[in-house]
Amino acid sequence: MESVLSTSFDDIRPVYDSEVPETIEKLLADDRFRIAAESVIKPMSWEQFCSLMRSCKTVNEFQIKIVYPVLEQFIANTTKEVKGFNWDNIKDGLSHVIISNHRDIVLDAAFLNILLYFQGMDTTEVAIGDNLLIYPWITHLVRLNKSFIVKRNVPIRKMLETSRHLSEYIHYTVRERNQSIWIAQREGRAKDSNDHTQVSLLKMMTLKDSSRPIEMLKALRIVPLAISYEFDPCDFLKAKEFQLKRDNPHHKKTPADDLENMLTGIYGYKGRVYFKFGEGINSKLDQLDLSLPKSSLLEAAACIIDEEIYRNYIFYPFNYVAYDLMTNSSSFQSEYTAEDKKAFMEYVDKQIDKIQLKNRDVAFLRQKIVEMYGNPVKNFLSVQPIL
Repeated sequence: MESVLSTSFDDIRPVYDSEVPETIEKLLADDRFRIAAESVIKPMSWEQFCSLMRSCKTVNEFQIKIVYPVLEQFIANTTKEVKGFNWDNIKDGLSHVIISNHRDIVLDAAFLNILLYFQGMDTTEVAIGDNLLIYPWITHLVRLNKSFIVKRNVPIRKMLETSRHLSEYIHYTVRERNQSIWIAQREGRAKDSNDHTQVSLLKMMTLKDSSRPIEMLKALRIVPLAISYEFDPCDFLKAKEFQLKRDNPHHKKTPADDLENMLTGIYGYKGRVYFKFGEGINSKLDQLDLSLPKSSLLEAAACIIDEEIYRNYIFYPFNYVAYDLMTNSSSFQSEYTAEDKKAFMEYVDKQIDKIQLKNRDVAFLRQKIVEMYGNPVKNFLSVQPIL
C-alpha cells in the first residue's frame, strides 16, 4: 500500500532516504550551491565539506551532520536565545499538524525543528511554497531537509485538483506515516504581524473528504504554535513593500526580492526567539454546531487557531512600546523604561534609513514598523477575559 501511495506524491514530497546520495551529488555538482555553501562552512574546506556531505546516507543524518551545525552557528551569531515552551502539548506520541504564525521565510520551521531535535523528538516535515524555489539547488536542499512543496502558481482550472492533492498528502503523512507537519497559518508572512489563519488553508486540509470538514481537521490533530521574535530583521523590507503596494496596487515581489528577504532574515539579528505551543484544538472543534454551513465551520476553526496563537505570544519591551505608540496610550508603561522607548525610536529610525525608495514616505514607513511590533499585543488583548 505504501509504495502505491508514495509514488502518487512524487511531485511534492521530500526526498526518501534511498534518494539521499543521489540528491547530495546533484547539490555538490551545482556551482550556485557551492557559492552559497562556502560562505557558511568556514573554516571547513570545500573538499572536507563534500566528504561530510557524502557521508550522509539518510535524511536524519543530513539534518544532524549538515543542517544543525550551520543552524547552531546562526543561532550563536544572530540571536540572544532560541527557546521552546509547552512541549507537553505535542509530547503525546502522536503526529500533528503544527500551524503557526509566520515571521521568517526560512527560520520559523528551521528553528522549530532544531528545538524538536534538542527535545529528542522527531522533526517535522515543512510546507514550502514553490515561489521560493528560485534555483534548482534550493529545491534539492529543502526536499533533502524534509520539506514538501506547496504549488502556488497553478492555473485556476487546476487549483482544486492541486489543493486536493496537497490535502491527501498531508492526511497520508500525518495519519498513515505518523509524521508531524509544520505549516504557516497563511500564504506568505503577515507583513504587519496582524496574524490571521487563512480559511482557505483549512479548506484545503478538508478536501480529502470535503463532506466532513470538522472530522478532516480533527484527524490532523492540529496544534497552534506562537512564534515571537524580539527583532524582525526584515521589518524594513516589509515596510518598503507596504509603501510600494500603496503607491502601486499592482506591485509584485520578484524572485530577487524573495532572495533578499530570505538572506536578510537568516543573517540579521533577531534577539530572543520564543516558540510556545498552544493546546490542540480538537476539544474546541467538538463544541462547534455541525449543522452550520461549511464556510462558517471553517471560519470558526480559524478563529480557534488564532486565539490559541494570540494567547501564547511572548512579548519584549519593544512590543509594549510599539503598542502604546500605536494606540497613543500609556497602557503598558510599567513594562518598559524611558531608555527602552528611546531605544525603540532609534531602532525604527535606523531601519527606515535602510529603505531605498525615491519618494520615501517616512511617516508611513514608521507607522508600519510600529504596527509590526504592536499588533501582537493588540491581538493578545483581544482574547483576554474582560475583568
